[in-house]
Amino acid sequence: MWIIGVDYHPSVQQIAFVNTDTGECGERRLSHSDGEAEKFYRELKAAGCKVRVGMEATGHARWFERLLAELGLELWIGDPAQIKAKRVRKQKTDRQDAALLLQLLLEDRFPRVWVPSAENRDLRQLLWHRHRLVQMRTRIMNQLQAVAMNEGVRRKTALWSKLGRAQLESLPLAPWAARRRHDLP
Repeated sequence: MWIIGVDYHPSVQQIAFVNTDTGECGERRLSHSDGEAEKFYRELKAAGCKVRVGMEATGHARWFERLLAELGLELWIGDPAQIKAKRVRKQKTDRQDAALLLQLLLEDRFPRVWVPSAENRDLRQLLWHRHRLVQMRTRIMNQLQAVAMNEGVRRKTALWSKLGRAQLESLPLAPWAARRRHDLP
């Protein structure tokens, strides 16, 4: 079995690895942009190796998580605060971080966290998108209310009725205020 500690960055990853069957061990720096990292993991899969990868929870790694899932390789995500607490030295480098992750995996002390499924993550994206749309609509409505109130029209929620919208559209405004009213749907 290959056990790999990954210090992940958006453009590269530093890995420390050991093959528990052969005793082979080492470290590498894999680039993402030229496909070196993807090629490395695909070669392990093609060789029929069983692989466990451990890395700290981080953003911008969704593609990497999908790649490992597609290849059927085991991915463990660790709690960064607990991993940091297990670091002995204050000095920190990518090589040391990868080696620490590997050591924690080998000693069965890796602080694994729960990770939602791909379907759950996609649903969360939909909810986040909806939330942002509602925020945008609220900001626009508040701005239009402010335009109306500056012109002496205070209709509260009635401003959103057909009559209220017609009154808002008929208000004589200065050129830039009129442009703002026009640009806000």
